[in-house]
This record gives sequence, C-alpha cells and structure tokens, in this order.
Amino acid sequence: MKRQLLLLCCSLSALANAQTTPISPSPGPSATASQCVLSNGLTVIVQPDHRAPTAVHMLWVRVGSMDEVDGSSGVAHILEHMMFKGTPSLAPGEFSRRVAALGGRENAFTAKDNTGYYQQIPADKLEAVMALESDRFAHNQWSDEEFKRELEVVKEERRMRTEDSPRALMSEAMNATVFTAAPYRRPVVGWMSDLDAMTPDDARAFYLRWYVPGNAAVVVAGDVDPAKVCQLATKYYGSIPARAVPLRKPRLEPQQVGIKRLDFKAPAEQAYVALAFKVPGMAADSDDALALTVLAAVLDGYSGARLERALTQEHGQSGGPVADSAGAYNGLVGRGPQLFVLDGVPAPGHTTEQVEAALRAEVALVAQQGVTEAELNRVKTQWVSSAVYKLDSVFNQARELGSNWVQGLPLDASDRLIARLRGITATQVQAVAARYFGDDQLTVAALRPQPLDPNRKKSRPLPTGDLR
Repeated sequence: MKRQLLLLCCSLSALANAQTTPISPSPGPSATASQCVLSNGLTVIVQPDHRAPTAVHMLWVRVGSMDEVDGSSGVAHILEHMMFKGTPSLAPGEFSRRVAALGGRENAFTAKDNTGYYQQIPADKLEAVMALESDRFAHNQWSDEEFKRELEVVKEERRMRTEDSPRALMSEAMNATVFTAAPYRRPVVGWMSDLDAMTPDDARAFYLRWYVPGNAAVVVAGDVDPAKVCQLATKYYGSIPARAVPLRKPRLEPQQVGIKRLDFKAPAEQAYVALAFKVPGMAADSDDALALTVLAAVLDGYSGARLERALTQEHGQSGGPVADSAGAYNGLVGRGPQLFVLDGVPAPGHTTEQVEAALRAEVALVAQQGVTEAELNRVKTQWVSSAVYKLDSVFNQARELGSNWVQGLPLDASDRLIARLRGITATQVQAVAARYFGDDQLTVAALRPQPLDPNRKKSRPLPTGDLR
C-alpha cells in the first residue's frame, strides 16, 4: 500500500573495550553514523545531527513475538509493559515520571522481530536517560500483583485493537492459516487463552533469557558527540555482565501445495478480502524482493495507481467499480518469511470473489505486458524522496538504524537499498509478477459480514499515542 513508500523510505576514539566501524554518509544528517561494541557484547550506534539541541536514545532488543513458543504468545509484549514497572531503585511508573521531569517523552513498542524503548530528550539530558535505561535493562523487577494488574491492561488492549475490529481478527486468523511452522503465525499481542494462562514467572524467564547485552543495541541520534556517547555507554551499560545469546533454532515453513482459503465470519458492515502470497525477503544475491516492492508501488503507491484506476474508478460491464478500495503491500525485510498482500473491499453489488479475481488480473496484466518506464520512474522518485525527507527527524534516523541492526543489515543499508532500487528494471518487475503469484503461494481470506449487535459494548479507547 502507499505506506510502503514511507517504510522504505561511532567514528569514535579508540576505547579499550570497543571496536569502531565507520559508515558511509547518508543525506540529511550532519555526519556519518558509527558504532562501537562494548566488551559485554552490547552494540552502540550513533548518528550525529546538530541541527537542534535534541537527542533520541533508543534501546533495541532483538527479540519479539517470533521468539516465543506456543502456549506463551504475547509474553514479549507483556514484558515490554513490565519494563516500566520498576527496579530495586525505581518504583513502578517512576521511570516515566523522571523522563518527563527531564523535559522528555518516552514510550516503547513490540513487533514480530524486536522490542524497542525510546526517549526523546534535550541533548544535555542524555546521560540521565542512559542511567535510567541501563538500570531497567539490567535490573527490571516487579511484584506478582503488579504483573496481574498490567496483564489486564494488555487484555483490554487486545480487546480494543483486535477483538473489536473484524478486519484485525481476520488478519490474525489469516496469518495463522498462511504459516504452518513459521513463528509469524502467532499475534504479537498474544492469543487471549495464552494471556489468561500467563504467569509472572513466564515474563521473568523471558526477560532473563533474552535481555542480555549481546542481544541489544543502544542507538543515539541528535546533537551529540560519538566518542562521548560511547564513553557514556561504557559507563552505564558496560558493567552489565555478558551472557550468552540463546541459540535460535530454525523453524522453517514447509512448502505449500495449493491455495489455502479462509472464510471468516464476524459482525461487520462491509465484506473484505485479502490475498497473501509467500515471497522472498531481501537478500544480498537477489533483487526479487526489491522488484516486488516496486510492483506493489506500481499497483498502489500513489493516487491514481493501477488498482485504484482498474478496481475503484473504471466502469466495467456491470456499470460500476468492482471495489470501494483496493491495495497492495510487500514485506521487504524481516527475520521471518515475507508476504505480498493484495486486498480490497467490494463495492455494493459485488462479491469478494469478484474483487479477488480483479486483483489477480492486475498482477497477471503486469506479468503479460510489464510496466511502463513512466510508472517505474515515478515510484523510484517517490521512494528516494521519502527516504530523504524522513531523515529530517532524528527519531526516524534512530529508528532506521536500529531496525537495520535488528535485521543484521549494515548501518548504511538504506543507502545501499536506494542504490539497488535505482537499478531495478521493468523486466525484473515483470518477471516477479510472473514468478510469485501462483496458487501454490496463495492464501485467500474473506470476511463474511454478520449482523451487528446493537447492544455490544466496545472496549474503551487506549490513550492517544500509546504504543504499549
């Protein structure tokens, strides 16, 4: 979908316990990014940007819902909540109060591949938030009663964000249908039955297993000096004892044979259909994932793109558009298997089957006739400009660097990505349209609307901006 364009789009003094790797320049920031690795294995990444006296401090842990096991889904997310509930020197909630007193704001997020914590603060308060974050990373603790209270918050979050949304429920069920063995089959928030059965010790064990220096990175962007940042990181994070990063066993998805279909019934006002095709993620020796991302942008990357014209604007034999809306999205990077998703809402008088056929027809048209140079140039220009504009934000700079680290990519991966993107040809886009959209890669999920219950009470909204 259109958000695809947005998504793409420490030279340090030598220290006795650090190694330094220079990174090639990116447009926007005032200096190149750099990194050091502390003796306990923790990575420190710094991106100076002196345009304003602010800084972003992020702690990334390479653990997310994909690292859970069946029966404990949601434990990575509940642990993210519990990281705000205290240490031996901080009472529950005190972390957030202290960051606010420094003039900063903070939050956290859990995803399939990672968990992240961040503070946006005046640059001269960096040392203070480093002291706070390193303390809870190393010494997080809380009572059983505190866990039970927060677990109810997470359950309400699941009700509000998933169970009150028929499309979210269908998407959750679709992922569980698409993947048989791959860990992406579980929802990040967790199945409600797993949350009901979760214990405080489940979260404590997950914390002790995965929150180790060698599985974490500190990312700092803003009005900072790289050598000073690495010195501060050594002071506050360097004393945390090194522990082995747990071995991750492969959980490979078996080959699919034939279409998988899911009819999902839920109270809803409109039908909806989603087609998920298994596709490759980005690899150094292949540009197929990039070509698929370009294909998604050609289909749905801008106002008036192919899906909008063909499904929601043009009038066929029925005398009207087949869909009220239609979209395309390609999962470019991730620690697990990736999907190319086509979706749409049928227009009045049309069915999910008609929208499914129309979506597949547009991909088949690209496979048969290719794309124009004008389309190719347009999506490339939008992608490059989006990548440049997002660097105006030091938060986006830090988030991009942390995401690259989580995926095991070099810190200049975004620059390399743009260079590779510029070389994608119309022939490559046509080739992936022909290669990856067969029945043996496809799962189709259709939302079948059921009558709405006028007496059903919706969950109360979460606070605005709450990423937890």
